[in-house]
Amino acid sequence: MEKTMPLNYMSGFGSSFETEAVSGALPTGQNSPQRAPFGLFAEQLSGSAFTAPRHENRRSWLYRLRPTASHSPFRPYAGASLVRSGPFNEVPPTPNRLRWDPLPIPTEAIDFIDGLVTYAGNGNVSTQAGIAIHLYAATRSMENRVFLDADGELLIMPQEGALLIASELGRLDVRPGEIAVVPRGVRFCVELIDMAARGYVCENYGAPFRLPELGPIGANGLANARDFQFPVAWFEDRDEPTEVVQKFCGGLWTTTLDHSPLDVVAWHGTLAPYKYDLARFNTINTVSYDHPDPSIFTVLTSPSETAGTANCDFVIFPPRWMVAEHTFRPPWFHRNVMSEFMGLVHGAYDAKAGGFAPGGASLHNCMSGHGPDRESYENAVAVELAPHKIDNTMAFMFESRWAIFPTRFATETPLAQLDYDDCWSGFAKAQVPTR
Repeated sequence: MEKTMPLNYMSGFGSSFETEAVSGALPTGQNSPQRAPFGLFAEQLSGSAFTAPRHENRRSWLYRLRPTASHSPFRPYAGASLVRSGPFNEVPPTPNRLRWDPLPIPTEAIDFIDGLVTYAGNGNVSTQAGIAIHLYAATRSMENRVFLDADGELLIMPQEGALLIASELGRLDVRPGEIAVVPRGVRFCVELIDMAARGYVCENYGAPFRLPELGPIGANGLANARDFQFPVAWFEDRDEPTEVVQKFCGGLWTTTLDHSPLDVVAWHGTLAPYKYDLARFNTINTVSYDHPDPSIFTVLTSPSETAGTANCDFVIFPPRWMVAEHTFRPPWFHRNVMSEFMGLVHGAYDAKAGGFAPGGASLHNCMSGHGPDRESYENAVAVELAPHKIDNTMAFMFESRWAIFPTRFATETPLAQLDYDDCWSGFAKAQVPTR
């Protein structure tokens, strides 16, 4: 039988939670008593080293119907043939700017796992540094199987079609305009609420995503901890064959259980999947002059050992008011030490007049010159400046300290826009008076 509960949530990023699907299932005062309530098995899930500082230590105690140690050996999984992992060395890295049309919705029945396609990444899964960037397109729910990623946590961002993510620690309904983050090692399945689904995934090998420090902004602004939602306990008591697909050191592996592993009846701790509605982001912007750095729009960050230089920043460009005086308001022309992978959930991006479509993507690597296309530039320098609102849009960026290497698929797919460079052609030369 399946034990069902309404989709309820607890709020507060970085909080310690306790939740039980059956009253009395959660032990009181002791994590692993000699005999847990109802004969449940106590299991600790650690998302950090045991001795990590308290404010960075992430772990939860799970009380489940069966221990996860009970399974047959894994064997290589033949599906999801376009999934890749760091180190990314299929094709040589390129300084060229890249852009892609949206990933097509499959015509056949494809679930979330087999619908994953890796576009780019950096770092190395075995050294727990870097990221991989995947897109997905699916037309059916995961049936009698679950997925777990031992290489990194997964930031899942629907672009089309809502998802129900059922995990060991509870369920999340995630719609376009929201994100979900599933910690490394947590088992989950993805059910489609709509007929088809498409979106983006950042697989983070490095330090878990957290809220950025606010510095001179002060105590309030950007993403507020209270707006992050964590699931309440929920479990399946289902004795049916269930496939477990695991990603480990870049490879995909499979085994089959005789039951559903989503059988955690109660849990407490600081490690769990969570969701966030991007519409709740408190955008900070200039009220005098000059366009601020895009870091002002950081929702979550995965820090590195170098202060202020992220393994990955998750940045959004949401609806916002533009009021700066005497200022070129779109993003300026720039070259960065950071590398940028962008996507678009809906609407249009203010620095691109065309070609950057919802569901599409672009890659601008470190020190590659980029910025607004010619049409966007000419409109921005000619428009009469007045307060106006950029509305009905949601663009985002995964920004990393390391160069982002495209995969063979990304460089050879017909979705690649081979004429992308043309959007920066035709600028008139500046006319500087002779001395």
